[in-house]
Amino acid sequence: MAGRFLLAVLLASSSWVAASAGAADKVMVPRPAAALTFGEGYTQLFGDSNLRLHGDGKRVHISLDERTGSGFASQGAYLHGFFSASIKLPSDYAAGVVVAFYMSNGDVYEKTHDELDFEFLGNVKGKEWRVQTNVYGDGSTAVGREERYGLWFDPTQDFHRYAILWTNRTIVFYVDGTPIREVVRSEAMGAQFPSKPMSLYATIWDGSSWATSGGRYKVDYKYAPYVAEFTDLELRGCDQPEGGSAMPSRQRAAMERVRARHMTYGYCYDRARYPAPLPECRVGAEAAMYLPSGEARSSDRRRHGKRHRRAGAADSSL
Repeated sequence: MAGRFLLAVLLASSSWVAASAGAADKVMVPRPAAALTFGEGYTQLFGDSNLRLHGDGKRVHISLDERTGSGFASQGAYLHGFFSASIKLPSDYAAGVVVAFYMSNGDVYEKTHDELDFEFLGNVKGKEWRVQTNVYGDGSTAVGREERYGLWFDPTQDFHRYAILWTNRTIVFYVDGTPIREVVRSEAMGAQFPSKPMSLYATIWDGSSWATSGGRYKVDYKYAPYVAEFTDLELRGCDQPEGGSAMPSRQRAAMERVRARHMTYGYCYDRARYPAPLPECRVGAEAAMYLPSGEARSSDRRRHGKRHRRAGAADSSL
């Protein structure tokens, strides 16, 4: 029973809802819980006046300027759960800017920390933001498990929902209710699968040294302040171990379409970095679509990202 605790709670509360994953598909994702105000669930980390509250604390703006970035964190730590926020990213020139929405316990376990990352990487004017996900466990920072994706919408024009589902068996990253990545616990990963309580964080900071074209393009503070907006902040954590259930076939198909069309880098295909794939990688015929650097071989995936749809419209390219 305890092995299915989280899934049972979500289903019992009718917390799963159909979301668009294409013109003819619906996938089931956790329904947003009642959003917390900032004071109910979060605390400021840094940035003094660069963090501002709006809408009675239900919307948070964090900004980066010449002085500092800014950020906030959950008041508590959680061992598994569902965590999400609707985010609107800075527009115009944003090279070198990094907006992060992630879970970590690095403040408690300095040498053996776990981490689950959404990192949004800014770009030069006229080019899209990119999304990077990553997973660390037990201090495995020397072993990066990065994946990057182009988005099928403009993340600067409206809010879009980003979510992490974490159980003791699986980790799923979602964008607007569509799964884009699943990490399944295995013997091969061992302790590198996150397994200790983590807090939720949101930050904006200067990543000029690496974020855009490997550091070629830097933050230009004449465009500051860079403001990232957060709303619909959701913390649905568990305080006991629990398992999950296999991803429904339709949801998995939607994820595979997103990955085939929009993933632009995968660590499992990076032969320069990992001459032998990491043990959890299952590399098949799709490897032919990637260069030895792990970058997508075809530019078609980047062009998919430029066909931005209006907010709320179904994307038939998924």
